[in-house]
Amino acid sequence: MSLPTSRRHFLQLAGTGLVVAGTGLPPLATAQRAPATVGAASAHPGPALLNFNECPYGPAPAAQQAARDSIAASGRYRFELAGQLRDLFAAQEQVPAERVRLYPGSSEPLNRAATLWTGPQAAVVVADPTFEALGDLAATRGAQVQRVPLRGDGGHDVRAMVAAAHARPTGLIYICNPNNPTGSVTLPADLAWLLANKPDATRVLVDEAYLQYSTQPSLIGQAAQRDDVIVLRTFSKLYGMAGLRMGVATAHPDRLRELASLGDNPLPVPAMAAALASLRDPQLVAQRRQQNAQVRQATIAWLGKRGFSSVPSEANCFVVDVQRDGTAFAQAMAAEGVVIGRSWAIWPQRVRVTVGTEEEMARFRGAFAKVAGVPA
Repeated sequence: MSLPTSRRHFLQLAGTGLVVAGTGLPPLATAQRAPATVGAASAHPGPALLNFNECPYGPAPAAQQAARDSIAASGRYRFELAGQLRDLFAAQEQVPAERVRLYPGSSEPLNRAATLWTGPQAAVVVADPTFEALGDLAATRGAQVQRVPLRGDGGHDVRAMVAAAHARPTGLIYICNPNNPTGSVTLPADLAWLLANKPDATRVLVDEAYLQYSTQPSLIGQAAQRDDVIVLRTFSKLYGMAGLRMGVATAHPDRLRELASLGDNPLPVPAMAAALASLRDPQLVAQRRQQNAQVRQATIAWLGKRGFSSVPSEANCFVVDVQRDGTAFAQAMAAEGVVIGRSWAIWPQRVRVTVGTEEEMARFRGAFAKVAGVPA
């Protein structure tokens, strides 16, 4: 079988032990091709990295300090930190602690869900485009991946997704909300309709990696009440902990036991310490949400004034129609020192852009104007 060679696919397969020699996949050391910027005050001597939906501000100062302070005691597993983090998350989200399980990033439970609940006799329904890791892994297991185009407003077409799930035995429906790569949201009424009308045996995996950037409500309450909904969260995005790795799965205890059946490992101590400090900061989410929204909307408005449309976004990324081949456009942007995301097969003329700092987006506008041949 010929496998895609995108970075996310490589990371996803590596996390499940499926990477083998001779695949032609790039080594991790060269996947990003440039050092990541550190904090908003960096002089950005290298490229502006607007390609992986990382938070340009990094962990909050308190989280950084907590991670540093934890190093001396990280020769031990510090299981008590895991309990404290689980309990604090559960209390803040108003869900029973028995329905919460921690992982080193949300990709871990996502990969496990594909392994457990998809296969030759259990299809998966996903949006198109969306985050591809679940569908990619399901495909390697022989599952039919049913891709349903997003609606014109960027929302999931829940009626078409439910119809697809009824058409053949389906193990999972995957909802990324806000969606990656678009940052677009699917409204609560549509999600409620999906839950009310999906096949009884089909589980719904809700990926809320970008939820803190949005004003949309979470479906985590459904995971606290039902046995067929799994909600994932991560500290990689708004909390700026992509390289530290900490994620959360919320689900019925039976679903959590199934996820745990694939093995377990202690969690990284600095990540747990940083995550605890992040949750204890009452202003962090609101501040970063506002900061991101201001920079994102200013950039989208600038593009719109020059005739380039974007799907409405409530995340730290958006897709813009560059009106030409997206791959070639991204390559031209990289030559100008601004690395943006890629295009998708269904949208070959649209590229994903991560929202960076004001300085990084100024660099983006300058490079975009030069490549597109429009006024800066």
